[in-house]
Amino acid sequence: MNDMEAIRRLKRGDIGGLEYFVARYQVKATRAAFLIVQDKAVAEDVVQETFIRIFQKSGQFDEERAFEPYFMRSVINAALNACRNDRRFVSIEASMEVVEDLISEATSVESSVEYAELKNEVREALKQLRPRERAAIVQRYYLEMSEKEMALTLDAAPGTVKWLLNTARNRLRDLLGRGRYDEQ
Repeated sequence: MNDMEAIRRLKRGDIGGLEYFVARYQVKATRAAFLIVQDKAVAEDVVQETFIRIFQKSGQFDEERAFEPYFMRSVINAALNACRNDRRFVSIEASMEVVEDLISEATSVESSVEYAELKNEVREALKQLRPRERAAIVQRYYLEMSEKEMALTLDAAPGTVKWLLNTARNRLRDLLGRGRYDEQ
C-alpha cells in the first residue's frame, strides 16, 4: 500500500488506511512534536489528535497533494498550539537527538569532555528559543525540509520562513556566543 491508496481507503471509511499512516509516520511525527514541546506524553497526544483529525476529515483530503508534508505541517502546528496553550513548555530541555545532530563532529574519545560541555551549552540555548523558533529549527535541521517546503507546510511566504529561520539561527548563535552553526 502507498499513501494514495491509504487516502482512498480512508475516504471509503476503511480504518486500514489510518493504520497504514500510523505505522508509517507515527515515530517521525512524535519525534518532531517532542522536539517542540519537550514532553513525551504531550507529543504523543499531539500526534494522536492529529491522526484523529485526519481520519475525521479524510473526505476533504485532496488526493493530488502529498500526504506527508500536509500531515507534518498539522503535527508542527498542533505542537505549537500545545506550547501556546501551556506556558510551561516555553522554557524546556532540549532533546538529546537534536543536540547530537548539532554537534555530531564531537565524536572522538579525546573530545568527550568538550562534547559534554557543548551539549550542555546547546541544551541551555535551545531552552531559551521560542516555540515557533524551535519549530523552524526542527523543520529545517531535524526534518531536513527546504525553505520552500517549510513555506508550504507553514502556509507562509518564503520570505517569512527565511526571516523566521534567520531569527532562530541568530538567537541560537547569540545564545551560544559563537558563529559555528552558520548554514553552509
